[in-house]
Amino acid sequence: MNQQDSPLKQTLTQAGVVLNERAAATHSMPWFVRGVQALSGWLAALFLLGFIATGVVWVLESPLAALLVGGLMVLGAYALLRRSSDSDVMEHMALAFSLAGQLLMAWPLADALSFSAGFGWALVIMQVVLAACMPSRLHRFVAVVLACLALEFALAASGIMQVASSLVVLALVGLWLNEFRWPERLSDMHAWGVGLLVGVLILQGVAHAGQALWLGSFVELDALSPMLSRSISTALAGVALVWVVHTAMGCHSLSRSVTGVAYSVALLVAVLSYFVPGLSSGIAVLLLGVAISHRVLMASGILLLLAAVSAYYYWLDVSLLNKAALLCVLGSVLLALRWGLQRWRLATTKGREQHGH
Repeated sequence: MNQQDSPLKQTLTQAGVVLNERAAATHSMPWFVRGVQALSGWLAALFLLGFIATGVVWVLESPLAALLVGGLMVLGAYALLRRSSDSDVMEHMALAFSLAGQLLMAWPLADALSFSAGFGWALVIMQVVLAACMPSRLHRFVAVVLACLALEFALAASGIMQVASSLVVLALVGLWLNEFRWPERLSDMHAWGVGLLVGVLILQGVAHAGQALWLGSFVELDALSPMLSRSISTALAGVALVWVVHTAMGCHSLSRSVTGVAYSVALLVAVLSYFVPGLSSGIAVLLLGVAISHRVLMASGILLLLAAVSAYYYWLDVSLLNKAALLCVLGSVLLALRWGLQRWRLATTKGREQHGH
Protein backbone atom coordinates (compact mmCIF):
# COMPACT_ATOMS: atom_id res chain seq x y z
CA MET A 1 0.00 0.00 0.00
CA ASN A 2 2.82 2.39 0.84
CA GLN A 3 4.54 1.67 -2.46
CA GLN A 4 1.33 2.40 -4.39
CA ASP A 5 0.67 5.61 -2.50
CA SER A 6 4.21 6.97 -2.78
CA PRO A 7 3.88 8.32 -6.38
CA LEU A 8 0.70 10.18 -5.43
CA LYS A 9 2.35 11.60 -2.31
CA GLN A 10 5.35 12.67 -4.32
CA THR A 11 3.13 14.41 -6.88
CA LEU A 12 1.21 16.23 -4.14
CA THR A 13 4.42 17.23 -2.41
CA GLN A 14 5.84 18.61 -5.64
CA ALA A 15 2.61 20.58 -6.14
CA GLY A 16 3.03 22.15 -2.71
CA VAL A 17 0.31 20.17 -0.88
CA VAL A 18 1.64 19.24 2.56
CA LEU A 19 0.49 15.90 3.95
CA ASN A 20 0.49 15.48 7.72
CA GLU A 21 -1.65 12.42 8.39
CA ARG A 22 -0.36 11.78 11.93
CA ALA A 23 -1.17 15.31 13.09
CA ALA A 24 -4.66 15.12 11.58
CA ALA A 25 -5.35 11.80 13.29
CA THR A 26 -4.02 13.09 16.63
CA HIS A 27 -6.16 16.25 16.73
CA SER A 28 -9.37 14.70 15.39
CA MET A 29 -12.28 14.66 17.82
CA PRO A 30 -16.00 13.78 17.65
CA TRP A 31 -18.34 16.37 16.21
CA PHE A 32 -20.42 16.67 19.38
CA VAL A 33 -17.31 17.56 21.40
CA ARG A 34 -16.48 20.31 18.92
CA GLY A 35 -20.10 21.46 19.09
CA VAL A 36 -19.92 21.80 22.88
CA GLN A 37 -16.65 23.72 22.55
CA ALA A 38 -18.24 26.05 19.98
CA LEU A 39 -21.19 26.67 22.30
CA SER A 40 -18.79 27.37 25.15
CA GLY A 41 -16.95 29.90 23.02
CA TRP A 42 -20.15 31.74 22.09
CA LEU A 43 -21.39 31.80 25.71
CA ALA A 44 -18.05 33.12 26.95
CA ALA A 45 -18.01 35.77 24.24
CA LEU A 46 -21.60 36.87 24.91
CA PHE A 47 -21.02 37.19 28.66
CA LEU A 48 -17.81 39.12 28.09
CA LEU A 49 -19.45 41.36 25.49
CA GLY A 50 -22.34 42.03 27.86
CA PHE A 51 -19.89 43.01 30.59
CA ILE A 52 -18.02 45.33 28.23
CA ALA A 53 -21.25 46.85 26.87
CA THR A 54 -22.32 48.06 30.31
CA GLY A 55 -19.32 50.38 30.39
CA VAL A 56 -19.16 51.53 26.78
CA VAL A 57 -22.77 52.35 25.94
CA TRP A 58 -21.61 55.89 25.25
CA VAL A 59 -19.74 54.55 22.21
CA LEU A 60 -22.98 54.32 20.22
CA GLU A 61 -23.51 58.06 20.67
CA SER A 62 -20.28 58.89 18.83
CA PRO A 63 -19.79 57.53 15.28
CA LEU A 64 -16.02 57.97 15.47
CA ALA A 65 -15.80 56.17 18.81
CA ALA A 66 -17.99 53.33 17.50
CA LEU A 67 -15.78 52.99 14.44
CA LEU A 68 -12.59 52.93 16.51
CA VAL A 69 -13.92 50.48 19.12
CA GLY A 70 -15.32 48.21 16.41
CA GLY A 71 -11.99 48.22 14.59
CA LEU A 72 -10.17 47.39 17.83
CA MET A 73 -12.53 44.47 18.46
CA VAL A 74 -11.94 43.09 14.96
CA LEU A 75 -8.17 43.46 15.43
CA GLY A 76 -8.46 41.75 18.80
CA ALA A 77 -10.31 38.85 17.18
CA TYR A 78 -7.54 38.60 14.58
CA ALA A 79 -4.87 38.52 17.29
CA LEU A 80 -6.80 35.91 19.24
CA LEU A 81 -7.07 33.69 16.16
CA ARG A 82 -3.37 34.08 15.44
CA ARG A 83 -2.41 32.97 18.94
CA SER A 84 -4.83 30.03 19.28
CA SER A 85 -5.85 28.88 15.80
CA ASP A 86 -6.35 25.23 16.87
CA SER A 87 -8.88 25.90 19.64
CA ASP A 88 -12.56 25.68 18.76
CA VAL A 89 -13.49 27.68 21.87
CA MET A 90 -11.20 30.57 20.94
CA GLU A 91 -12.22 30.40 17.27
CA HIS A 92 -15.91 30.84 18.01
CA MET A 93 -15.18 33.40 20.72
CA ALA A 94 -13.11 35.41 18.23
CA LEU A 95 -15.92 35.15 15.67
CA ALA A 96 -18.42 36.57 18.16
CA PHE A 97 -16.07 39.45 18.97
CA SER A 98 -15.48 40.10 15.28
CA LEU A 99 -19.20 40.18 14.48
CA ALA A 100 -19.83 42.60 17.33
CA GLY A 101 -16.99 44.79 16.09
CA GLN A 102 -18.37 44.72 12.56
CA LEU A 103 -21.77 45.86 13.83
CA LEU A 104 -20.12 48.76 15.63
CA MET A 105 -18.25 49.67 12.44
CA ALA A 106 -21.38 49.36 10.29
CA TRP A 107 -23.42 51.65 12.57
CA PRO A 108 -21.56 54.91 11.75
CA LEU A 109 -21.29 53.87 8.10
CA ALA A 110 -25.07 53.50 7.89
CA ASP A 111 -25.51 56.85 9.62
CA ALA A 112 -23.14 58.56 7.17
CA LEU A 113 -24.23 56.83 3.95
CA SER A 114 -27.96 56.46 4.77
CA PHE A 115 -28.37 52.83 3.59
CA SER A 116 -27.38 53.70 0.04
CA ALA A 117 -25.48 51.67 -2.53
CA GLY A 118 -22.25 53.09 -1.12
CA PHE A 119 -23.08 51.60 2.27
CA GLY A 120 -23.65 48.20 0.67
CA TRP A 121 -20.35 48.33 -1.22
CA ALA A 122 -18.55 49.40 1.96
CA LEU A 123 -19.90 46.28 3.68
CA VAL A 124 -18.84 44.14 0.71
CA ILE A 125 -15.29 45.50 0.86
CA MET A 126 -15.12 44.97 4.62
CA GLN A 127 -16.27 41.36 4.37
CA VAL A 128 -13.92 40.61 1.45
CA VAL A 129 -10.96 41.93 3.46
CA LEU A 130 -11.96 39.82 6.46
CA ALA A 131 -12.44 36.74 4.28
CA ALA A 132 -8.95 37.20 2.86
CA CYS A 133 -7.09 38.08 6.05
CA MET A 134 -8.72 36.31 9.00
CA PRO A 135 -6.73 33.15 9.96
CA SER A 136 -9.83 30.99 10.46
CA ARG A 137 -11.81 28.84 8.05
CA LEU A 138 -15.00 29.47 10.02
CA HIS A 139 -14.52 33.23 9.95
CA ARG A 140 -13.72 33.18 6.22
CA PHE A 141 -16.88 31.17 5.57
CA VAL A 142 -19.06 33.57 7.57
CA ALA A 143 -17.42 36.60 5.93
CA VAL A 144 -18.12 35.26 2.43
CA VAL A 145 -21.78 34.60 3.27
CA LEU A 146 -22.14 38.12 4.69
CA ALA A 147 -20.38 39.50 1.60
CA CYS A 148 -23.02 37.82 -0.59
CA LEU A 149 -25.82 39.42 1.43
CA ALA A 150 -24.09 42.80 1.33
CA LEU A 151 -23.67 42.43 -2.44
CA GLU A 152 -27.41 41.91 -2.82
CA PHE A 153 -28.02 45.04 -0.75
CA ALA A 154 -25.59 47.09 -2.86
CA LEU A 155 -27.05 45.90 -6.16
CA ALA A 156 -30.61 46.30 -4.91
CA ALA A 157 -29.82 49.89 -3.96
CA SER A 158 -28.49 50.31 -7.51
CA GLY A 159 -31.72 48.93 -8.96
CA ILE A 160 -30.45 45.54 -10.21
CA MET A 161 -31.02 43.16 -7.30
CA GLN A 162 -31.53 40.10 -9.56
CA VAL A 163 -27.92 40.33 -10.70
CA ALA A 164 -26.54 39.41 -7.26
CA SER A 165 -27.27 35.67 -7.36
CA SER A 166 -25.89 35.23 -10.89
CA LEU A 167 -22.75 37.18 -9.99
CA VAL A 168 -22.20 34.92 -6.97
CA VAL A 169 -22.74 31.84 -9.16
CA LEU A 170 -20.08 33.11 -11.56
CA ALA A 171 -17.67 33.65 -8.65
CA LEU A 172 -18.51 30.17 -7.33
CA VAL A 173 -17.72 28.53 -10.67
CA GLY A 174 -14.48 30.45 -11.06
CA LEU A 175 -13.33 29.55 -7.54
CA TRP A 176 -14.04 25.83 -7.67
CA LEU A 177 -12.62 25.41 -11.17
CA ASN A 178 -9.36 26.95 -9.89
CA GLU A 179 -9.40 25.04 -6.61
CA PHE A 180 -5.86 23.65 -6.96
CA ARG A 181 -4.25 26.68 -8.56
CA TRP A 182 -2.89 27.81 -5.17
CA PRO A 183 -2.16 24.59 -3.22
CA GLU A 184 -0.80 26.47 -0.21
CA ARG A 185 -4.25 28.09 0.30
CA LEU A 186 -6.35 25.00 -0.39
CA SER A 187 -8.08 25.19 2.99
CA ASP A 188 -8.96 28.85 2.39
CA MET A 189 -10.32 28.04 -1.07
CA HIS A 190 -12.66 25.44 0.44
CA ALA A 191 -13.92 27.91 3.04
CA TRP A 192 -14.56 30.56 0.38
CA GLY A 193 -16.20 28.02 -1.94
CA VAL A 194 -18.60 26.74 0.71
CA GLY A 195 -19.43 30.32 1.70
CA LEU A 196 -20.26 31.20 -1.91
CA LEU A 197 -22.40 28.06 -2.22
CA VAL A 198 -24.40 28.96 0.89
CA GLY A 199 -24.71 32.52 -0.41
CA VAL A 200 -26.10 31.25 -3.73
CA LEU A 201 -28.64 29.06 -1.94
CA ILE A 202 -29.80 31.97 0.22
CA LEU A 203 -30.03 34.50 -2.61
CA GLN A 204 -31.78 32.12 -4.99
CA GLY A 205 -34.22 31.03 -2.29
CA VAL A 206 -35.04 34.64 -1.45
CA ALA A 207 -35.44 35.50 -5.14
CA HIS A 208 -37.79 32.57 -5.80
CA ALA A 209 -39.83 33.47 -2.71
CA GLY A 210 -40.34 36.97 -4.10
CA GLN A 211 -38.82 38.59 -1.02
CA ALA A 212 -35.85 40.87 -0.50
CA LEU A 213 -34.63 39.87 2.97
CA TRP A 214 -34.75 43.13 4.96
CA LEU A 215 -34.05 45.35 1.96
CA GLY A 216 -37.56 46.43 1.08
CA SER A 217 -37.71 49.11 3.79
CA PHE A 218 -34.51 50.81 2.67
CA VAL A 219 -34.14 50.58 -1.11
CA GLU A 220 -36.25 50.81 -4.22
CA LEU A 221 -35.99 47.34 -5.70
CA ASP A 222 -35.26 47.05 -9.45
CA ALA A 223 -35.51 50.82 -9.87
CA LEU A 224 -33.76 50.86 -13.24
CA SER A 225 -35.63 48.25 -15.23
CA PRO A 226 -36.76 44.68 -14.46
CA MET A 227 -35.92 43.72 -18.05
CA LEU A 228 -32.37 45.12 -17.78
CA SER A 229 -31.84 43.43 -14.43
CA ARG A 230 -33.02 40.07 -15.75
CA SER A 231 -30.96 40.41 -18.92
CA ILE A 232 -27.73 41.05 -17.00
CA SER A 233 -28.52 38.20 -14.61
CA THR A 234 -29.20 35.84 -17.52
CA ALA A 235 -25.96 36.80 -19.24
CA LEU A 236 -23.85 36.24 -16.12
CA ALA A 237 -25.45 32.86 -15.40
CA GLY A 238 -24.98 31.89 -19.05
CA VAL A 239 -21.28 32.76 -18.86
CA ALA A 240 -20.95 30.57 -15.76
CA LEU A 241 -22.70 27.67 -17.52
CA VAL A 242 -20.59 27.94 -20.69
CA TRP A 243 -17.45 28.19 -18.54
CA VAL A 244 -18.26 24.90 -16.82
CA VAL A 245 -19.08 23.20 -20.12
CA HIS A 246 -15.88 24.52 -21.71
CA THR A 247 -13.77 23.23 -18.81
CA ALA A 248 -15.48 19.83 -18.86
CA MET A 249 -15.04 19.52 -22.62
CA GLY A 250 -11.36 20.39 -22.31
CA CYS A 251 -10.74 17.41 -20.03
CA HIS A 252 -11.81 14.91 -22.73
CA SER A 253 -10.80 14.41 -26.33
CA LEU A 254 -14.20 14.84 -27.95
CA SER A 255 -15.11 15.26 -31.56
CA ARG A 256 -16.13 18.61 -32.95
CA SER A 257 -19.71 17.51 -33.43
CA VAL A 258 -20.12 16.51 -29.77
CA THR A 259 -18.43 19.69 -28.61
CA GLY A 260 -20.63 21.79 -30.86
CA VAL A 261 -23.78 20.10 -29.56
CA ALA A 262 -22.68 20.66 -25.97
CA TYR A 263 -22.05 24.36 -26.54
CA SER A 264 -25.31 24.72 -28.45
CA VAL A 265 -27.32 23.14 -25.64
CA ALA A 266 -25.55 25.33 -23.08
CA LEU A 267 -26.42 28.46 -25.07
CA LEU A 268 -30.01 27.25 -25.49
CA VAL A 269 -30.36 26.73 -21.74
CA ALA A 270 -28.82 30.17 -21.15
CA VAL A 271 -31.43 31.75 -23.41
CA LEU A 272 -34.30 29.83 -21.82
CA SER A 273 -33.15 30.93 -18.38
CA TYR A 274 -34.35 34.43 -19.24
CA PHE A 275 -37.88 33.03 -19.06
CA VAL A 276 -37.05 30.57 -16.24
CA PRO A 277 -34.88 32.55 -13.79
CA GLY A 278 -32.36 30.40 -11.97
CA LEU A 279 -32.29 27.62 -14.58
CA SER A 280 -28.74 28.30 -15.80
CA SER A 281 -27.47 28.73 -12.25
CA GLY A 282 -28.85 25.39 -11.11
CA ILE A 283 -27.50 23.50 -14.12
CA ALA A 284 -24.11 25.27 -13.83
CA VAL A 285 -23.73 24.28 -10.17
CA LEU A 286 -24.88 20.74 -10.94
CA LEU A 287 -22.42 20.32 -13.84
CA LEU A 288 -19.69 21.90 -11.72
CA GLY A 289 -20.24 19.28 -9.04
CA VAL A 290 -20.11 16.51 -11.64
CA ALA A 291 -16.97 17.95 -13.24
CA ILE A 292 -15.00 18.08 -9.99
CA SER A 293 -16.75 15.09 -8.31
CA HIS A 294 -18.16 17.18 -5.46
CA ARG A 295 -21.35 15.67 -4.02
CA VAL A 296 -22.36 18.74 -2.05
CA LEU A 297 -22.23 20.86 -5.19
CA MET A 298 -24.21 18.25 -7.12
CA ALA A 299 -26.90 18.13 -4.43
CA SER A 300 -27.02 21.93 -4.28
CA GLY A 301 -27.32 22.12 -8.06
CA ILE A 302 -30.25 19.71 -8.04
CA LEU A 303 -31.89 21.76 -5.28
CA LEU A 304 -31.40 25.01 -7.21
CA LEU A 305 -32.72 23.42 -10.40
CA LEU A 306 -35.84 22.07 -8.70
CA ALA A 307 -36.44 25.43 -7.00
CA ALA A 308 -36.12 27.28 -10.32
CA VAL A 309 -38.52 24.97 -12.15
CA SER A 310 -41.02 25.01 -9.27
CA ALA A 311 -40.92 28.81 -8.98
CA TYR A 312 -41.42 29.15 -12.73
CA TYR A 313 -44.32 26.70 -12.75
CA TYR A 314 -46.20 28.79 -10.17
CA TRP A 315 -45.31 32.11 -11.80
CA LEU A 316 -48.64 33.87 -12.44
CA ASP A 317 -47.43 36.22 -15.21
CA VAL A 318 -47.38 33.40 -17.78
CA SER A 319 -50.22 31.03 -18.62
CA LEU A 320 -49.99 27.42 -17.48
CA LEU A 321 -50.12 26.14 -21.07
CA ASN A 322 -47.10 28.21 -22.14
CA LYS A 323 -45.14 27.15 -19.08
CA ALA A 324 -45.95 23.49 -19.66
CA ALA A 325 -44.92 23.75 -23.31
CA LEU A 326 -41.60 25.39 -22.44
CA LEU A 327 -40.81 22.79 -19.79
CA CYS A 328 -41.74 20.02 -22.23
CA VAL A 329 -39.38 21.41 -24.87
CA LEU A 330 -36.58 21.79 -22.36
CA GLY A 331 -37.07 18.24 -21.05
CA SER A 332 -37.13 16.85 -24.57
CA VAL A 333 -33.89 18.63 -25.46
CA LEU A 334 -32.15 17.31 -22.34
CA LEU A 335 -33.37 13.75 -22.96
CA ALA A 336 -32.23 13.95 -26.58
CA LEU A 337 -28.84 15.17 -25.43
CA ARG A 338 -28.57 12.29 -22.97
CA TRP A 339 -29.51 9.77 -25.70
CA GLY A 340 -26.96 11.24 -28.10
CA LEU A 341 -24.18 11.15 -25.51
CA GLN A 342 -24.95 7.53 -24.68
CA ARG A 343 -24.83 6.60 -28.37
CA TRP A 344 -21.55 8.44 -28.75
CA ARG A 345 -20.06 6.68 -25.74
CA LEU A 346 -21.10 3.24 -27.00
CA ALA A 347 -19.70 3.99 -30.46
CA THR A 348 -16.43 5.22 -28.98
CA THR A 349 -16.13 2.14 -26.74
CA LYS A 350 -16.74 -0.25 -29.65
CA GLY A 351 -14.23 1.62 -31.81
CA ARG A 352 -11.56 1.32 -29.12
CA GLU A 353 -12.28 -2.40 -28.66
CA GLN A 354 -12.04 -3.06 -32.38
CA HIS A 355 -8.86 -1.01 -32.60
CA GLY A 356 -7.41 -2.98 -29.67
CA HIS A 357 -8.17 -6.35 -31.30
